[in-house]
Amino acid sequence: MTSQSAPMLEAVRLRRLHADRQHCLLDDVSLAVHAGRPLGVMGSSGAGKTLLLRALAMLDPTDSGEVRFQGHVARRASVPWFRCQVIYLHQRPVLPGATVEAALRQPFALVAHRRRRFEEARAVELLGRVGRDASFLEKPTANLSGGEQQLSALVRAMQLDPVVLLLDEPAASLDRDATLAVETLLAEWLEESPGQHSYVWVGHDVEQTRRMTHETAFIHGGRVTREPA
Repeated sequence: MTSQSAPMLEAVRLRRLHADRQHCLLDDVSLAVHAGRPLGVMGSSGAGKTLLLRALAMLDPTDSGEVRFQGHVARRASVPWFRCQVIYLHQRPVLPGATVEAALRQPFALVAHRRRRFEEARAVELLGRVGRDASFLEKPTANLSGGEQQLSALVRAMQLDPVVLLLDEPAASLDRDATLAVETLLAEWLEESPGQHSYVWVGHDVEQTRRMTHETAFIHGGRVTREPA
């Protein structure tokens, strides 16, 4: 079990320069995500929220600083393994495959998950917890609404049992019932395996973000503070 005192995922003085090399997109950003204590990130459009999530997921390069996972520096050589443990969910996910089932099966074709296999029962159970029955597996991905895409992407990630989820406005396209279902699913995910999981929640709704997290960091002009800009 991960110690509550040691960060599960940590950004240490991350810095990313604009292509002009004159301006910072991320400016000396440090923050920590602890087991069972999800972190909220808020800020205006263009403040750097998504850039920060992508840096934490090792999807984009940084000019300096480092990402640490479970106390160790995340190295480029270990990125495939790291991304099995730390999964980033885009606000507007693009799902591979012709149907929802195909999209959920796709990760198991990757080398990183070669020792695992798709479990339909697990997928159906997760879908049920966000208000969708087994028939949803047959739905064409081309016909999914924005909210259904978000729900499918969340189920796709959670079936892989990651350690940390990086959630970029995960309720932005959801109706009230679906939003409540997602909030409940995430809360239960933490409760079912105490000390094993956490998430970063990027949101625009102050009340919801604070409800879903233990503390909130605010980002403005690429810099993180503990108070709104």
